[in-house]
Amino acid sequence: QVQLVESGGGLVQPGESLRLSCEASGFDFTAYRMSWVRQAPGKELEWVSSVNTGGTSTTYIDNAKGRFTAYKNNAVNTLYLQMNYLTPEDTAVYYCLVNVLGKQERGQGTQVTVSS
Repeated sequence: QVQLVESGGGLVQPGESLRLSCEASGFDFTAYRMSWVRQAPGKELEWVSSVNTGGTSTTYIDNAKGRFTAYKNNAVNTLYLQMNYLTPEDTAVYYCLVNVLGKQERGQGTQVTVSS
């Protein structure tokens, strides 16, 4: 059974940083591409970043480039998202996501609120 547990969200001021974590279990974490997605209030789910199986390649939504860094630690089955220079537009629930055997799985999410 796939389990994804996100943590690390919170309330921060513009310009501050947060590091999100996603602990994974129930599948071979080393063999799957992992992603971060987010959903802002009243908006659709939005892809943010993806990391390849080995953690050697990452892609980002344009407005996250240069601010966010996604990475995997395969030794502890954990995906991370380091977010710097946060803005109010980053306010959303953040989820980690994986597609295992054709089924998309995601966790319960962690709330990130950026406000002065």
